[in-house]
Amino acid sequence: FCLKVLVADPIAPLADAAFALEHPHFADAWVGALAYTGQLFFDFSGYSTMAIGLALMIGFVFPQNFNDPYWSISITDFWKRWHMSLSSWLREYLYIPLGGNRKGPVRTYVNLLLTMVLGGLWHGANWTFLAWGAWHGGILAAERWLEERFGPSRLPRALRIARTLLLVIIGWVMFRAASMHDAMKMFGGMLGANGWGISPAFSWH
Repeated sequence: FCLKVLVADPIAPLADAAFALEHPHFADAWVGALAYTGQLFFDFSGYSTMAIGLALMIGFVFPQNFNDPYWSISITDFWKRWHMSLSSWLREYLYIPLGGNRKGPVRTYVNLLLTMVLGGLWHGANWTFLAWGAWHGGILAAERWLEERFGPSRLPRALRIARTLLLVIIGWVMFRAASMHDAMKMFGGMLGANGWGISPAFSWH
């Protein structure tokens, strides 16, 4: 309850304000993207944990739904830790029926991409959700190809966590934006296209 009410809800207006800007500056866009990254996790994990706790009170044991996902070392690892009930559902009812990894490497990559695209569309019939699903599916396929070709990553763990979190944040921008046009505005701001400091329109937040 505290994760939801005391953490997620107070930072939500900051994310809303950043995504509403017409020309976000670098600092605006990154503060907004990070605020949404935190808001979504604390909101979602908060009410998931409330459901688990309420179930325990009446004798039902529900599985854990989050396992420190922002400490993941890859997107593959992220989807083992984030919304684990959805990840399991996608695997069991989409990835495996599509053929999983049983029909050769190319088909495996295609199945990973299709599974995540369909998972994106499950969130809503919007190009932003489709793009978010394709983003994650493409990275999952790329990670599998790289590991099969070159073996496990040799980067230090801290760099792997930072790289994964950056990829996740980019995906959340697409997930949160009302349209791909709005997502592109945020990406432009994150690259410094409109200036670098906090803009006057955002500073009071």
